Amino acid sequence: MFCHNCGKEIDEKAFICPYCGVLTDAPKQQSQEKTNILAIIGFVLAFVFPIAGLVCSIIGKNNVEECGGNGKALATAGIAISIVEIAIALLCVVFLFAIPFFAILVSGLPVPT
Repeated sequence: MFCHNCGKEIDEKAFICPYCGVLTDAPKQQSQEKTNILAIIGFVLAFVFPIAGLVCSIIGKNNVEECGGNGKALATAGIAISIVEIAIALLCVVFLFAIPFFAILVSGLPVPT
């Protein structure tokens, strides 16, 4: 490539001519990678509202290709954390109702129907 001001040969990637200091016509490479907002939101919500976190993380994982691969790890972590928290919550609910029921059975009292 040649400088349009002084005419000397310069590097193709140069933004400024090293001889005369004028800006060149080199193409400016601007990184315009999209941020995967849903992957981030899904990861954060996974800790507070696991069902909403699961939904956002799944949508975020489906949008990874559109965002240039950004957010894949966050979306996967959001899905995993949401599933674990939902499973723990379900186990807590089951034990919350099962323990009193089994206590009544063991005590020999009549079971209410």
